[in-house]
Amino acid sequence: MLKQHDMDEFRDSEGFCDLGDYTAVGEGRTVALISPDGSVDWWCVPDLDSPPLFDRLLDGGHGGYFQIIPDEPYRMTRHYRENSNVLETLYETAGGRIKITESVNSTLAGPLPWNELARRIEGLEGSVPVSLRLQIGTAAETRRPWAHHTSQGTVWNVGKLLMMLRATEVINDNGTCDDEGMQAVFTVAAGERYLAALLVTEDQPLAVPSLERIDERIETSDLAWRSWVDGLCYEGKYQEDVRRSALALKFLWYSPTGALAAAATMGLPEGEGNDKNYDYRYAWVRDSCMIIKSFIYIGALEDCKAAFSWLAAALNANGGELRTCFRLDGTKVPEETFVPVQGYRGAQPVRLGNNAADQLQLCNYGDVLDTAARFTEAGHVLDLNTARLLTHLANRCADTWLQKDSGIWELPEMQHYTQSKMACWVALDQAVRLANGGYIESTWRKRWERERDRIRDWIETHCWSEARRAYTFWAGTTRLDASVALMHQYGRQVSEARMLSTLEALREELGTDDMMIYRYSDVQKEENTFIACALWMAEALTVLGRQEEGEHAMQVVLETLSQGKNAGIMSEMYNVRKKKCCGNMPQGLSHLSVICASHTISAVSRNPSDTDPESFWLGCLANGKHYR
Repeated sequence: MLKQHDMDEFRDSEGFCDLGDYTAVGEGRTVALISPDGSVDWWCVPDLDSPPLFDRLLDGGHGGYFQIIPDEPYRMTRHYRENSNVLETLYETAGGRIKITESVNSTLAGPLPWNELARRIEGLEGSVPVSLRLQIGTAAETRRPWAHHTSQGTVWNVGKLLMMLRATEVINDNGTCDDEGMQAVFTVAAGERYLAALLVTEDQPLAVPSLERIDERIETSDLAWRSWVDGLCYEGKYQEDVRRSALALKFLWYSPTGALAAAATMGLPEGEGNDKNYDYRYAWVRDSCMIIKSFIYIGALEDCKAAFSWLAAALNANGGELRTCFRLDGTKVPEETFVPVQGYRGAQPVRLGNNAADQLQLCNYGDVLDTAARFTEAGHVLDLNTARLLTHLANRCADTWLQKDSGIWELPEMQHYTQSKMACWVALDQAVRLANGGYIESTWRKRWERERDRIRDWIETHCWSEARRAYTFWAGTTRLDASVALMHQYGRQVSEARMLSTLEALREELGTDDMMIYRYSDVQKEENTFIACALWMAEALTVLGRQEEGEHAMQVVLETLSQGKNAGIMSEMYNVRKKKCCGNMPQGLSHLSVICASHTISAVSRNPSDTDPESFWLGCLANGKHYR
């Protein structure tokens, strides 16, 4: 007797699936999230930060979706093709087996002029009745879809969007359309191959390619993904995890500009019973810099250059002043408003826009200067405008590092956050290195050196607690902050013993039995463990001489996160009590941290006496080593 996998199993009474069961497809401009019951529950078009065409993810009972699923009990397994973001799902029923292959299509030259979400249905054995449901979203009742029939098929107008379902004739013949979408039930027998693809444009005419061309582009997209992976350089531990995280980060790389989104979703809750439901579909300076660093580690040179160039251009367009985050086109992120929808499992408010854009976050100085230094150390050079920007940022950092800020966690309480001060130290230290290398003007080098040393002394005086035997959350408190583990390299410059003692304190207060870590003291009451923090801890332990502990922590974290049906897509947080993923996804910070920790552990493993991982990745780039 086959086990039934249907809406009643995967979805709760309000129509929601667990977040850890979603997987994704995309093409460098949009990302579609697909539930285990074959439903595209989230897709913003034409861009990552556009209003959603499908929003069932945030409105289980009324949101839009696009579902293809056997119309009888089934077993389901799914996986990405090797070295690809093309997704394959196998369904087995009492009557037969089918395979659905899904892709947001592109060409070998990049994204198409329209959005093309293709779903191929193949009969493998016997015959299987299949149900197709298309429910068009209304973007919180701000637009009402309406259909009109053309010689090519039904076309829907959705606000400024123009959309067509391009489908094999048997699907159309067995379907019914109305203003809100389409429904169809058809049978797929062994050897038969059908296609259903959504074509979408915004304020533009809609091209209608043949079914054969759309079907071919699934394979073209697969070839493009595999070609990109084949060009990467990484030889170290956790290769499968590094490869999958690299491919997940490509979902967030917005190809029209080179911007890097923090995540593909909005409004997904970080915990239960609080209002931490943010919009992460924008490019954070911090996250972008960290992703660029991970791209350097794996040799993704084109992506690294494009992202760094976009970041420099966005900062220059902002008068050379740091803004916490930008829209993907480089403009200002809109102020927060609340979207009147149900919210994921009732989580309110559902936020659109992000007020963190105007916060002062001093840690961004360290992120930008450190990224520039790593870019040049990998053998690349800076243009004059970027060099001038970096010089300006170094001087601004030297002027303002002693101010209070909102810190890496974007908190409303302004404090002298320890991690922010450490990042300012890194900023000036890297500015000195860039000046010494002739990459930026050296006029202020001596000033940067003196101010850097003042930051070090200030941290050692004000941010160390003898009572806690740890660097604290901010100057004068006894609370702890897991992001201090991110600055393990700073610890080598000052006091390795203090950093090790801090890591012990963090694990004792913020750690869990399965090696996950909460962000800071007392936050356990309102949110879940933060995935990146656990990976930062593994990396820091390794660099600071606790290699065996670091590798063990890394292995446990990866095994914990591999559970579920998401085929390797990570969210922002993890609920250790319920064993469920939480927060926005795919989360860039989680995936980049997998790459960075894997890289560092591999570097130290190769040469335990040298805890500086830079020699590893520089050698890797120089030698052109690959995954295989």
